[in-house]
Amino acid sequence: MDSLVLVVFALVYLGMILGGLPGWKLDRTGVALLGAITLIAAERVSPAEAWGSIDAATLALLFGLMVVSAQFQFSGTYAVLARRLAHARGSPPLLLFYLCLAAGGLSALLTNDVVCLAMAPILIEGCAERKLDPKPFLFGLAASANVGSAATLIGNPQNILIGQALELDFAGYLKDGGVPALAGVLATWAVIAWLWRGKWAGETPKPKLEAQTLDRWQGAKAWALLGALVVGFVAGGVPREALALAAAGIVLLSRTRATTRFLGSVDWELLVLFMGLFVVNHSLQASGASAAGLDWLVAHGVDLSQPVTLFVVIVLASNVIGNVPAIMLVLPAATHPDAGPILAVASTLAGNLFVVGSIANLIVIDQAAKLGVKIGWREHARVGVPVTLVTLALAALWLWLRT
Repeated sequence: MDSLVLVVFALVYLGMILGGLPGWKLDRTGVALLGAITLIAAERVSPAEAWGSIDAATLALLFGLMVVSAQFQFSGTYAVLARRLAHARGSPPLLLFYLCLAAGGLSALLTNDVVCLAMAPILIEGCAERKLDPKPFLFGLAASANVGSAATLIGNPQNILIGQALELDFAGYLKDGGVPALAGVLATWAVIAWLWRGKWAGETPKPKLEAQTLDRWQGAKAWALLGALVVGFVAGGVPREALALAAAGIVLLSRTRATTRFLGSVDWELLVLFMGLFVVNHSLQASGASAAGLDWLVAHGVDLSQPVTLFVVIVLASNVIGNVPAIMLVLPAATHPDAGPILAVASTLAGNLFVVGSIANLIVIDQAAKLGVKIGWREHARVGVPVTLVTLALAALWLWLRT
């Protein structure tokens, strides 16, 4: 085994745990990219081999779906939906119910971080007008967006990676992920509604937001493209990345909005993070260290080919190093026929446990802070821990029944 490869791998995944490297202005993406550059510069992996280790199909699918999600955002669809939810008639628990279903449903098919980014400020505005505490609704938005994204193979980056790497069938996975996602969204609503029973009222300064209207033509274009994508994914026959790129191309073919606006909404840092981790993990596997590590785990009673062990390990790893790095690390050991659904559902639901467990959590809390609503990690844990435990229990039961 190559000691330099091991050191680089250890430092990169330390960066995943800490969110960067202490003393340096490097975030997770920077750490992963620097690790890949180091291995190439040290000739532990050739440039051609490094490029070959990058799953271009996964990146293309991610990119295409991000552009389609941007079409929804710029058309005003997210903003108008959030405003209608915030001003809908009904009691606070009923409003929360509507919100959880909407956030979960949208996030099953679209990028959940964009959904949260667009909807959080408008929810705060609506709560201020109705003199409601915005926190249960913000928690409901983030948690339901996370849970709902487990329903499909395009709901979040790690599911996209799993679906592409293991060549999972879109419709087939929906049978595995759809039920725990729906049950999880309902459980999320129930937990939050119970925690806030009798405490819905609250005074929040009304933020001054720029009103965004719905462009019906652009909104119809977005829904038509999404519908065509889902039909294409379910039907199969054409690679998912090709369909997503075709949809992105149609989005970019616009007479009213510049290409740079759409490309500015693409999460390029996430794509670069994927690229860096692909190279680092490939180098570890090529050195023989991955196989040796798996043998060591089996010798000590941790067999990742067993469903229960895989479920527990991916839940823990997702909260320590992050969903995407954890999936990339564990995928080589995913040999069980049901490994795909287990990895996708467990890693996604684990994201609600702590604030840093998912980008959606961080986006909602950041947007809330900008508008004067402070949410600390303890407040989040008060909701996140029970939501995660309940949704994971429901998912484990369903996956056990399925297997």
